[in-house]
Amino acid sequence: MPDNRGMFHGALLAAFLAASSGPTFSRDVAPILYRQCAACHHPGGVAPFSLLTYQDAARRAALIAAVTARRYMPPWLPDAPRFRHERKLTASEIATLARWAAAGTPEGDRSDAPPAPRFPEGWQLGKPDLETQMAAPFEVPSEGPDLYQCFVIAGVPQDHWVRALDIRPGNAKAVHHALLFQDTTGTARRRDHGQGYSCFGTPGFLPARGLGGWTPGAVPFQAPEGLPELLHGLADLVLQVHYHPSGKPERDQTRLALYFTTARPRFRIMDVPLGSNRIDIPPGNSAYRVTDHFSLPVDVLVYAISPHAHYLCKEMSGFALLPDGTRLTLIHIPEWNFDWQQQYTYPQPIRLPAGTILEMQYVYDNSGANPRNPNHPPRRVVWGPGSADEMAGLHIEVAPVSTDDEEELSSALWGKMMRQLGGGILRRN
Repeated sequence: MPDNRGMFHGALLAAFLAASSGPTFSRDVAPILYRQCAACHHPGGVAPFSLLTYQDAARRAALIAAVTARRYMPPWLPDAPRFRHERKLTASEIATLARWAAAGTPEGDRSDAPPAPRFPEGWQLGKPDLETQMAAPFEVPSEGPDLYQCFVIAGVPQDHWVRALDIRPGNAKAVHHALLFQDTTGTARRRDHGQGYSCFGTPGFLPARGLGGWTPGAVPFQAPEGLPELLHGLADLVLQVHYHPSGKPERDQTRLALYFTTARPRFRIMDVPLGSNRIDIPPGNSAYRVTDHFSLPVDVLVYAISPHAHYLCKEMSGFALLPDGTRLTLIHIPEWNFDWQQQYTYPQPIRLPAGTILEMQYVYDNSGANPRNPNHPPRRVVWGPGSADEMAGLHIEVAPVSTDDEEELSSALWGKMMRQLGGGILRRN
């Protein structure tokens, strides 16, 4: 029989030498960049440079190591629990990028590299049922503060169930993120005189029914299986766009694609809104806390969660306190960044029994040590929708386990909303 010991020892030696020689672009770095960075960092993407080639990555190796070590990139805020479409690196991946930069960015054997990802020019989900865009281009100034502009886009004459949404910025250099709402009140149309209207924080009308959004690197929004969103006939689609001046004048005309289905939702999704309008943060206070809670009257399944605050918020926490005393983390963001907000969807719905208490706790830093504090020196900040104000919101998307419980949950949520309104949730402090 042939003696394969030499071949075996040779393979072990080759593996040892590969491991001891340090990471290379082809074998170690490219898989990380292609999986977690390339969705934004490709030609024509929203990021300012591409990372698809060795040359692209090598010239920015020190920058890559620095921003990933600080977890500034990729932009992913929660550290718990797990969510779908996570964009974050493991400690091992971060260490690999740092060692590669420190070793002088060796390319390695090109045959070790996986194929570079390809990004389609058309819509990622194929031909949409409705394709539309902003009525006119918007001129973004070269300098100044970030802009939050809402644009009214004509809707559809009859109800449709939306199974997916894709948003494509017309100018990736200027668009930071975008959210799509539907307005059944006509408020947005009265405010938009052709170039949109300013709308920091909220789109300026209630109820603000969200259909989804776009952030750099995000995949197209797709409703959970069996839970399409209702687009009301004759409602106005309202696109809220966050613009970031690039240093020179820019022009944007963002497009969107909607995908419909004839299948109606199997059950009803409801929004549990935790939040507070009782925000009054003294200057210099670095640990101002805001809390809220809601007791579930029925068993529910939790599908997604959406946090919201402005620039002073530092830490966000959402919990579920079960009747047996178990405390589940629904979301924890140790370092909030308003520029990277989004909705987070759980890999599988979380079942919570009746009697569970949903809790939120937000911590705000109104000190001079907060690099995101827009006021220098710090000043008193109260609740409000403006960029100089603050907000506290945690929206938890749930569905009753039994359709027979929909009315009871709806009534309880209505009661909570009325109590908030009584406290002046719509009144500026």
